Amino acid sequence: MSDFSEDLIRPMTEDDPGGNCVPSGTGMYLPWLQKHIESVATGGKKEKDFAQTTNACLRFIQEALLKHQWQQAAEYMHSYFQTLEDADSCKRQAAPEIIWKLGSEILYYHPKSGVETFNTFADRMKNIGVMNYLKISLQHALYLLHHGMFDDASRSLSQAETWRYGEKSSSQEVLINLIQAYKGLLQYYTWSKKKMELSKLDEDDYAYNTTSQNMLSHGWKTSVNLCALIQIPGVWDPFVKSYVEMLEFYGDQDGAREVLTNYAYDEKFPSNPNAHVYLYNFLKREKAPREKLISVLKILYQIVPSHKLMLEFHRLLRKSGREEHRRLGLEVLFAVLDFAGCTKNVTAWKYLAKCLRETLMGRHVAWVREGWGSRKSWWPSFHFSYFWAKSDWKEDKALASEKAAVAGILLGKGCRYFRYISKQDHQVFRKKIKRMKKLVKKCSIVNPGL
Repeated sequence: MSDFSEDLIRPMTEDDPGGNCVPSGTGMYLPWLQKHIESVATGGKKEKDFAQTTNACLRFIQEALLKHQWQQAAEYMHSYFQTLEDADSCKRQAAPEIIWKLGSEILYYHPKSGVETFNTFADRMKNIGVMNYLKISLQHALYLLHHGMFDDASRSLSQAETWRYGEKSSSQEVLINLIQAYKGLLQYYTWSKKKMELSKLDEDDYAYNTTSQNMLSHGWKTSVNLCALIQIPGVWDPFVKSYVEMLEFYGDQDGAREVLTNYAYDEKFPSNPNAHVYLYNFLKREKAPREKLISVLKILYQIVPSHKLMLEFHRLLRKSGREEHRRLGLEVLFAVLDFAGCTKNVTAWKYLAKCLRETLMGRHVAWVREGWGSRKSWWPSFHFSYFWAKSDWKEDKALASEKAAVAGILLGKGCRYFRYISKQDHQVFRKKIKRMKKLVKKCSIVNPGL
């Protein structure tokens, strides 16, 4: 592909056959579209013809993008540039953003496009669509980041940060905040690299002191950008993590705790499970009391009952010793195994088998019946079918053994899953299967004695 950005403004020459191109008032080269334009019905008015032509061109571009026909889409884009001359002022104002979105998509995927071509196109579109300058600058910076060009991305963001056009609107303010945030993230990246260098130096080394001073400088610049952003309601996961890491590094534990607490509990922010994960991990590093950790994970459980931290939540509840916590611990395990992504988790099945045994031995059969009541109509086919018994035993015998214990407790010795596993003769699992049979005989809720 010839340089896309240059081709967009390549003038017509005498060698270009008139029948195969469409001229525009600006002298742009608009090839390949004549046969399609000829099929557009005309109404006798220039404005109507122009609108029909550009609409047809847009449809061809969209169709080419859907089919990943990047070269064909690039060819149609030459012609679509004439929308910048649309007599309709609303369409004319919207054209730069549409051209940027389509053109950047094409250049991103076109096999012969490169960073230089994309940069040229982005710079031209910033000047054509001044109302979209900030948005294009941010997306351009993200493109550069994707290609590992951190310094170029930082320069692009710095230029956009100081750009102004007319009175600042609310949409401009949001974009400026985002630009400052990504600039802060890049500064954090520099700070993080220096932190890594610092960890490899001797504290008495001169280089250690120099690196420390640089880190303090970068840390202050980064914190200013990130702190301003995370005050705005939204989902700012990578920015919050970076800011908290810096606060912890400089010993501001109270500041870090305040940021994470607000991010998790402030009603102005949308519900975000990651906010509770970050807070929990921070409190865990601080060796916070068990009750505090449980209170954080309890909210996470209500949002994402299948989260990987739920097994840790169960362990905390079990260690608590309080009856209400032990009951909740059983509910947590049932909820985790409701999800298809957790069905092969041998630890979850092991915990459930142990929890069921302890609960029934403690004469809390009502807890088990309550948890099982809403599942007995679908868990047998979901977890405990004959098919799964054969499949699990073949793939993971430890998993099959734990599941069989749970199946026997909940469904009795007649359960097909339990019967299949209990009949297997394997030297390594022989004792385990024998203990499983005794457990089911003693603790199954199908047993009238319970």
